[in-house]
Amino acid sequence: METTNKKQHYGKLEMILWSIALPGFAQLSMGSYIKGVLFVGLEIAINVMANLNHVILLSFHGHIQEAVHQTNYQWLMFYPCLYLFAIWDAYKHSDGDEERFAFLPFVTTAYVMTVGVIYSPIFTISGHLIGPVWLPILSAPVGILLGLFIRRVLLNIEKQSIKG
Repeated sequence: METTNKKQHYGKLEMILWSIALPGFAQLSMGSYIKGVLFVGLEIAINVMANLNHVILLSFHGHIQEAVHQTNYQWLMFYPCLYLFAIWDAYKHSDGDEERFAFLPFVTTAYVMTVGVIYSPIFTISGHLIGPVWLPILSAPVGILLGLFIRRVLLNIEKQSIKG
């Protein structure tokens, strides 16, 4: 019987989903307790200071203007970056595989969602205010696609430089 000291591997999707549930959960499940507690603590602090849970409730009930008034934007602007960084960190440290430029979809999504937060008090579609919860969420796919596109371009440039 052969024994090895193989590092426990965690599936990328599993860790991403734990991190989406609450930033820091993936890190805690992988044994990175200091980082996990830090992410959970920062998430709770930003959530409370931004009044995010109340804003989410108002948004889900369709009270978008009230959600805008209840939002502390100075704190909410930190949320997308913390959220996506925790997800990226979970992705990076799971499964053991490292992919070139894999961080790009996470980074661009954080940027685009932060811009969504900034414009959420004034951005409308067909005269309907989208608000501080829905506009960042709806902008996430744009950030993901932008990051995937930039990653593909950089990988192609890198591949061409190796060939030539």
